[in-house]
Amino acid sequence: MRVAQLGSGTPEIAVVAGVHGDEPCGVRAIERLLDDRPTVERPVKLIVANEAALERQVRFVDEDLNRAFPGSPDAKTHEGRLAHELVDELDGCLTFSMHSTQSHADPFAIVNGVNETAKDIVPQLPVAAMVETSNFAEGRLFSSIDTIEVECGLQGSETAAENADRLTRSFLTAVGALPGDTVRRDLPVYRLTDVIRKDQADTYEVFVENFTEVEAGAPFAAADGEKQVADESFYPVLMSSNGYRDVFGYSAEKVDVLETPAAAD
Repeated sequence: MRVAQLGSGTPEIAVVAGVHGDEPCGVRAIERLLDDRPTVERPVKLIVANEAALERQVRFVDEDLNRAFPGSPDAKTHEGRLAHELVDELDGCLTFSMHSTQSHADPFAIVNGVNETAKDIVPQLPVAAMVETSNFAEGRLFSSIDTIEVECGLQGSETAAENADRLTRSFLTAVGALPGDTVRRDLPVYRLTDVIRKDQADTYEVFVENFTEVEAGAPFAAADGEKQVADESFYPVLMSSNGYRDVFGYSAEKVDVLETPAAAD
């Protein structure tokens, strides 16, 4: 784990990258901040988390770090021990954690709950949606630390790296660490409702677009040509033919749209 800081004092804001070793976009955003060394109005902690996995260019060494929190100093896995160290390092910090995905090119945010902090900050970020994990937060960083996660774009793409830089600077501006203004936007909010599992197969297909409603009775995916049909309408999130080993993604419901307050006359 690599830890650096912008500004002096005790940080209450942190930026984390490299939770997964095959998602380098956030690491590049942190490296650019360290190269630029912008003047900050609040100190910011910068962390590149799973250096061992990043060096090997694999998602994890022993287990998924973002399913290992809060971890333990006596854990038998690299990620179990690292999770404990990371929680200790982030104690007292509002944390911005960057990821990338194989399922959706446009950035979106993931939160453990739609609290006042999320309602204030996330609409100021250049994201297409906010997703509440609901009952699927176990073992993730935000189960232990106050965290806003962002999916920056397609894994390994130059666009995801550029998005990560833009998202990070927007977050730091929104929390008052960087000077300037952000742009608020209307933001749809979704809540995960279920995991969409996939059977063992040689080929997988996905027929739907993430965040676009799937009507009841519509086929949405297939394993070896065997189609799966929606029992009821839902919104797919993180749906991909090859993103996860044993699941296609998640189903969600649309619960709200956070609207930008009208400007005063």
